Amino acid sequence: MVTDAAARLVAIVGPTGTGKSALALDLAERLRATGRDAEIINADAMQLYRGMDIGTAKVLPAERRGIPHHLLDVLEPRDEASVARYQTVARAVIDEIVEREGVAILVGGSGLYVSSVLYDFQFPGTDPQIRARLEAELESAGPGILHRRLREVDPAAAEAIGPANGRRLVRALEVIELTGAPFGAGLPEETRLWRPSVTIGFRVERERLVQRLDARVLAMWRDGLVAEVERLLPAGFGVTASRAIGYAQATAQLRGELTEQQAIEQAAALTRRYARRQVGWFGRYRQTRWLEADAPDRVDAALAAVARPAD
Repeated sequence: MVTDAAARLVAIVGPTGTGKSALALDLAERLRATGRDAEIINADAMQLYRGMDIGTAKVLPAERRGIPHHLLDVLEPRDEASVARYQTVARAVIDEIVEREGVAILVGGSGLYVSSVLYDFQFPGTDPQIRARLEAELESAGPGILHRRLREVDPAAAEAIGPANGRRLVRALEVIELTGAPFGAGLPEETRLWRPSVTIGFRVERERLVQRLDARVLAMWRDGLVAEVERLLPAGFGVTASRAIGYAQATAQLRGELTEQQAIEQAAALTRRYARRQVGWFGRYRQTRWLEADAPDRVDAALAAVARPAD
């Protein structure tokens, strides 16, 4: 039974392909059956984009079981996502749910987006001139040179961001230039919570996770990812959306730059690498209640964690 002491904010985290969205739906349904309102807030950066459904494994309206979902389909693929703006909107939604005595369930695998909501963190400012210069360099020379530069001044940030995420490389170098401190020093500290919350993490044995990820990528192509990308291309992709795993490879396939097999293999390799980064990121969350993703009692265990948030 859910008591008045139950958590009002619950985060469900873990690597891609572990069933976080399904657990969020099951948990919300169980909470609502006890008379407690529960709503879901998306924390997957790519699910913010309208029309990017297959490659992001988005829960579609017909699959939401009547449970309100927030921050899905709020941007066009040509728009740029901002984690600072996301933080403001997500926290406002959570505040509104909590004020109604409901439970806000934050679910997704975009580590910085999750951390920006859960933890006490203020984003550094921006400088249009520095940003424009770095973006011009990204456009002319590619992300590799920016990644090498970041590795020289902040190896930890370079490792966390990776060599292909040009937009985040630009932001990291901008913050370092503005503050004179490593970019990692400006990341959320996974110690001071924004508000009381419970974090539930999914884990899967590595070999099993790789199998699930490879199967997921194959299913994306089987379910029509290439056709989805073909529909979206005329309106254009912004920098962020164009680099989404699966979408970049499907675009290259449509342009004849990759065969279907090459596109699938590249997407699968990038997905596995991304999952490894997620494991590392969420592994820093000290208060996480870790559950086995395939455990038959995972929903009961999650409900118990919500009902008894304090150890």
